[in-house]
Amino acid sequence: MTRLSQSFASDRAALVAFITAGDGDTAANLDALVEGGADIIELGMPFTDPMADGPAIQLANLRSLAAGTKTADIFAIAKDFRVRHPNVPLILMGYANPMVRRGAQWFADACTDAGVDGIICVDIPAEEDDVLGPGLRNAGIANVRLATPTTDANRLPAVLEGATGFLYYVSVAGVTGKQQAAQASIEDAVAALKSQTDLPIAVGFGIRTPEQAAAVAKTADGVVVGSAIVEIIAEHGAGAAPHVRDYVKSLSSAIYNARK
Repeated sequence: MTRLSQSFASDRAALVAFITAGDGDTAANLDALVEGGADIIELGMPFTDPMADGPAIQLANLRSLAAGTKTADIFAIAKDFRVRHPNVPLILMGYANPMVRRGAQWFADACTDAGVDGIICVDIPAEEDDVLGPGLRNAGIANVRLATPTTDANRLPAVLEGATGFLYYVSVAGVTGKQQAAQASIEDAVAALKSQTDLPIAVGFGIRTPEQAAAVAKTADGVVVGSAIVEIIAEHGAGAAPHVRDYVKSLSSAIYNARK
């Protein structure tokens, strides 16, 4: 089993937690996510035009870029994380330009060298899989795809073709952090997706409270939380780690008890 598959192997949903690389004390915040009970980490690659992200993550991108964060720094952060946490899956999430500008093979090799388990590329559609997908799969790096409320039955097979690791269901049509979909619509969507794939289904966008996380965890295989964590880092800066840990612990506890 891979680190990712092991994270989805229990009888509860996995907590997937996101932060932006280079925003605040990234190493301390990553450790805080693990200490708080996050099962899978998404590490955002800062980009100048994060079109899918709401204000909180947009500002995190700007803070990181202003601090001079480069792609090499992100891989160094990932490599150090892998040494400290050999069993915790790490996903890089971002946009195409930093991933493909040096070539897909270079990126796949860099992921392998840093111990990265998978990537989520927001702006390479499934129909353009050949840009990055084959190199990732040949290297054993999961290519996590996004499905949305507008992914209809005609397009879903293209999204699932070549998807590995898990399927990320974006529960609202919009940007991160702004709103959460109605629970009934999430349950219906997860059921529909599960009828078409054996991949674990992780649900994100707009999940902020332990109560929301627990509700999603009753149906989905994973619960993704990002903007709320990034806002804690924005508020507390270099001293954010203990606040991040406590918040993530509240989410993890709610998810752990959701199906009892």
